[in-house]
Amino acid sequence: MSKIDMSNLGFSQRFITESTLYDNLYVGRIISQYKDLYKVVTGSGEVTASISGKFRFAVKTSSDYPAVGDFAMLDRNDDIGGNAIIHHILTRKSAFIRKAAGTSNEEQVVASNIDTVFICMSLNNDFNLRRLERYLGVAWDSRAIPVIVLTKADLCDNLPEKLVKLDAVACGVDVLVTSSMNQDGFLSVNNYIGSGKTIAFIGSSGVGKSTLINKLMGKNALETQEIRNDDKGRHTTTRRELIILPSGGVVIDTPGMRELGVESADLSKTFSDIDDLSTECKFHDCTHTNEPNCAVQKAINDGLLSNERLANYVKLKKEAKYEGLNSKQIEAEKISTMFAETGGMKNARKFIKEKNNKRRGF
Repeated sequence: MSKIDMSNLGFSQRFITESTLYDNLYVGRIISQYKDLYKVVTGSGEVTASISGKFRFAVKTSSDYPAVGDFAMLDRNDDIGGNAIIHHILTRKSAFIRKAAGTSNEEQVVASNIDTVFICMSLNNDFNLRRLERYLGVAWDSRAIPVIVLTKADLCDNLPEKLVKLDAVACGVDVLVTSSMNQDGFLSVNNYIGSGKTIAFIGSSGVGKSTLINKLMGKNALETQEIRNDDKGRHTTTRRELIILPSGGVVIDTPGMRELGVESADLSKTFSDIDDLSTECKFHDCTHTNEPNCAVQKAINDGLLSNERLANYVKLKKEAKYEGLNSKQIEAEKISTMFAETGGMKNARKFIKEKNNKRRGF
């Protein structure tokens, strides 16, 4: 079995140093997951692994479990004698997180130890700036560098117009335009790829993530499907998977995600223009609705900011505020917000009680 260069897989000095804390264990990187089993690549090849009983007992939240992209410490680096056992996960340098399915409000790690997050959005009917703002917020919070990849340029007849609209949203983010119909349409992506680098592709189903990865692989490694007649994407990728690129480095392919929680989104970077304008408002707690001397509203009136962008900013801020709360907590938070000017719910109740007493002549 040929040796695998773990440094090409992102096993940098920070991980090497931490791995020395664990004696008699081998390092590997998780490349895929099948229920309770993980496929892990080590310096000696691929192994199937499961977590130890002690590891499982120590888990407190879903995000503590191993995820694709994690560096794991195992009891062996081959399949001789059965499945390997994962005893530890090395500290993540970055992680792409979303709310887990269900009502538990727990976080789920989609992919970890990423250098660059490619946010893919096609230039047909999938083009949606409001959804892109949501993706950018979560991507910035992952601690990786987001890059916007516009796909299917061959299906777009108004590219300059869309790029102008995108410019107001992509604050400080590189934008790449690609097309699967053009032999060189993906080469701009190569500038972010290399030995030791980890990139992740995210975006809605059918935007062309798998097609781009196939181009980088130089072969049809991933299944792709044609778009439907209504321009909506067909879901192809069914699980997260880390793929070693022949040119060096690795890529993580993820299923299309239609809903992203924003409980940990970094909205300050996604909406840095609005936050900067807010510092010029007359009131520090300005809601940017009808207050006097509001710099945000002035920017809208001057055509420097769109009403839609402000509305999405307010919407995502509200989602982040209520994320993780149960129905009673959300209701209490809403009431408290409604009565903020009177000092919160407690003072509001006191005010109402005094008013009723006056009415009754007490």
